[in-house]
Amino acid sequence: MTPEQRAAEFDAADPLAHYRECFTLPADVIYLDGNSLGALPKATPDVMRRVVEREWGEGLIRSWNASEFGAGWFSAASRVGGKIAPLIGAAQNEVVACDSTSVNLFKLIAAALQMRPGRKVILSEPGNFPTDLYMIAGLERQGLAERRLAPRDRLVEALGDDVALLMLTHVHYKTGALHDMAALTRAAHAAGALVLWDLSHSTGAVPVDLNAVGADFAVGCGYKYLCGGPGAPAFAFVAERHHARLEQPLTGWFGHAAPFAFSDDYADAPGIERMLCGTSPVLGLAALEVGVDLIAGIGAERLYAKSQALSEFLLESLMAHDVALELVSPPVSNARGSQLSFRHPHAYAICQALIARGVIGDFRDPDVLRLGFAPAYLSFADIAAAARHIAEVLASGEWRNDEFNQRAAVT
Repeated sequence: MTPEQRAAEFDAADPLAHYRECFTLPADVIYLDGNSLGALPKATPDVMRRVVEREWGEGLIRSWNASEFGAGWFSAASRVGGKIAPLIGAAQNEVVACDSTSVNLFKLIAAALQMRPGRKVILSEPGNFPTDLYMIAGLERQGLAERRLAPRDRLVEALGDDVALLMLTHVHYKTGALHDMAALTRAAHAAGALVLWDLSHSTGAVPVDLNAVGADFAVGCGYKYLCGGPGAPAFAFVAERHHARLEQPLTGWFGHAAPFAFSDDYADAPGIERMLCGTSPVLGLAALEVGVDLIAGIGAERLYAKSQALSEFLLESLMAHDVALELVSPPVSNARGSQLSFRHPHAYAICQALIARGVIGDFRDPDVLRLGFAPAYLSFADIAAAARHIAEVLASGEWRNDEFNQRAAVT
């Protein structure tokens, strides 16, 4: 049986197949980059028109208090955060949608340092997503933090009594490898450290239960698997047990206990809202809410089960075409997130040749071809076709064409 024949059988039995109709996808594109930017939900343009034309255009400033966008724009950050909460195993009052992942990382690293006086070390791993490490560097330059990096298999022994925070990305952005969240959180707590999980490649793709493992903090972005659009607001999680002690450094007016009292002195909001800073991005939150509602309605468990099946099918289909690419993701599907990464010295050019054929993945420097599986809108037929295109690109050598070897600004 050919990969195409097997794909037809899998698609006929797929309980999530009908969700593909909820997204806008070009007919000639196989989109394997939903782990970098999610596809557009079909409902989003109408919601955006409503918010822009009626709520902003007609409601004007009145829409902060009462609008079609829930109870009003003012509550949107908390409301959308509360909808994200079930996807990450959190309570609704522990998550708020705000700012970017980078900004939320900075806020929570600083908060952790404040909660662990006498400790300055932030422990992470080499090769973590760069912004996570850069945020440590910013505090290090101020003399407030000290960066320590340890390989994945040496993290526990690096948890000395000077570590304030263990900060890791749950699903590695380049390889897709999963950390054991429960075991590492326990080890950090045993050493007296707090734990911050970056869920940017997990939320909406991999089941996560922050409260079950006792996590302290988490962040994640809204534009990957949550399909909130480019630059969508991120989110921050703080376990309720830490709310009273949490002191985040960016004390903007939306994090004030009474922002419209216009006091000269800052007073923290009583709960997760103290993670807010400036005025909420209403348009971004409106788009993000559409994606969150859609993905949460499907459920992370069902999405992950399908993504595992899709990734396994791609590996089988590549073998059927005698494709030899070095797999850098874990070979066992439940040890990785919703992606497969392959190493090749000409990975960038191969990626560009595939994009020219309508198979959109991405490249991660220096030599990784990364293919993501967003199961809400991918079919097994997509995967069979992608495997055929990969085989043809490699066999023909078309990736050697000059146009595929010119680096663009965004890879």
